[in-house]
Amino acid sequence: MTGRDTDKATDVGTTSDSGTTSGTGSRGFEAVLIILYALFATAATARSVVQMLRDFSFAPVAYLLSLAAALTYIAVSIALVKGGRRSRPALVLCLIELVGVLGVGTLSLLDPALFPDASVWSVFGQGYGYVPLLLPVIALVYLLRGRHRAPRTADDAR
Repeated sequence: MTGRDTDKATDVGTTSDSGTTSGTGSRGFEAVLIILYALFATAATARSVVQMLRDFSFAPVAYLLSLAAALTYIAVSIALVKGGRRSRPALVLCLIELVGVLGVGTLSLLDPALFPDASVWSVFGQGYGYVPLLLPVIALVYLLRGRHRAPRTADDAR
């Protein structure tokens, strides 16, 4: 092992020549978040498209909100893939998502007439086991911890 290889092996979170990350900088949890967001993007998109094609006039507010949830999940997935845990767009989108879940969840309880059919975020994501409520909270904690852990370097800007 050369001196350069030794530096790489001991540097936490650096990328080795094989392209894998070492140490605590591993993107394992981030990969799980991306997979969850991609899964919810697929589910919410399918749900909203089916609902709107089936009978849009039955519950237009709920169906449009399901579409908004789908678009949010797609955007967060892309932001996480492109920017990782220091992604400002991912942080902003997760905040928007949380506001959406809380707003729609509250509205669906206060005025159920607006929701003759459920949306992804109705009753705080009850139809999805409250994962739509937990997902942005977990993502925000992860993203905020990543912003405070290590300062940005010249390599991060690339």
